[in-house]
Amino acid sequence: MNGIEFRNVTKRYGTDASAPMAVKGISFEVPVGTLTTILGPSGCGKTTTLRMIAGLESPTSGSIFMGGRDVTTLGPAERNVSMMFQSYALFPHMNVIENVGYGLRMSGVKKNEATDRAREALRGVGLVGFDERLPSELSGGQQQRVALARALVLEPAVLLFDEPLSNLDARLRREMREEIRALQQRLKLTVAYVTHDQSEALAVSDQIIVMDHGVIAQRGTPEQLYGRPESEFVAGFMGEAMVFPAVAEADGSVALGPLRLQPRYAVAPGTVKVAVRPEAWRIGASGLSGVSGAGGGLPATLRKAAYLGSFYEYGFDTTLGPVFVVSTDLSQPLAAGAQATLSLGAHGVSVVPGP
Repeated sequence: MNGIEFRNVTKRYGTDASAPMAVKGISFEVPVGTLTTILGPSGCGKTTTLRMIAGLESPTSGSIFMGGRDVTTLGPAERNVSMMFQSYALFPHMNVIENVGYGLRMSGVKKNEATDRAREALRGVGLVGFDERLPSELSGGQQQRVALARALVLEPAVLLFDEPLSNLDARLRREMREEIRALQQRLKLTVAYVTHDQSEALAVSDQIIVMDHGVIAQRGTPEQLYGRPESEFVAGFMGEAMVFPAVAEADGSVALGPLRLQPRYAVAPGTVKVAVRPEAWRIGASGLSGVSGAGGGLPATLRKAAYLGSFYEYGFDTTLGPVFVVSTDLSQPLAAGAQATLSLGAHGVSVVPGP
């Protein structure tokens, strides 16, 4: 059974038929006990989709099912859904235990029972001994855990996250995404998770839905979306890929300037595009043959370099145009103006349909 199912759902803001649609006839499923991330740039419709799951917005047309039940016209209180907002939305005048137990009290649970269940939920997110603190006395990560406990204590059939980690620093983001994923798997929660961060989506998801201008550009496992994007948009959005025009030959190979590639799956002859992620490039000394075979590699001139601790970011000028390269070779850093030959490794290169 699916925990969430959208059937040809549209959403238009306003009653004017000429008003633009935020969501344009999308259909998808979130199986019970799995985590699906809705991913895309600002304005793609992902938050509107999440709000329709929550019952905070009503679809203009189409149907929404949860656990096999049609909930299209039901409000949030009738859906057994909890939502964790980007801002955490904690009550500043309530202490931690009161914040977590608030939803239970509003549902008619007695104070002692609500307190016991709230304390247990706090224990589950690693916040023991924080009961009497106010939100203003907590760090950002601790506030996030309180908000998570408040969502979990209601034991929802569906848990929703709207950009939950965007207010945290990089290290806390990594820790909390691991914690959310571990909790989801341990409790077998059905989760819909909205973010614009590709690495976050790859780290936590069973399924990723990439949206673009109100439609689903592609959906699948993290491995499918990263390794086999079906469009230039998905290739460019997943992993900072740069997209170059290329030609698929009759023998099955693809010519990208002087480089020749052998795609992992069949490609029809004709004009195509090749998406190359920064880590796929291999840097060789000027004049050396490229790893990719015929053509001797792609001549390149280094325009700029940036040191980021565990790797270098390089910007090269080539006959294909600017090329962005990430290199973990820290022993031989390149200086601006250096001449090099670029070739391609097997990982991080995808062929997508042409124009």
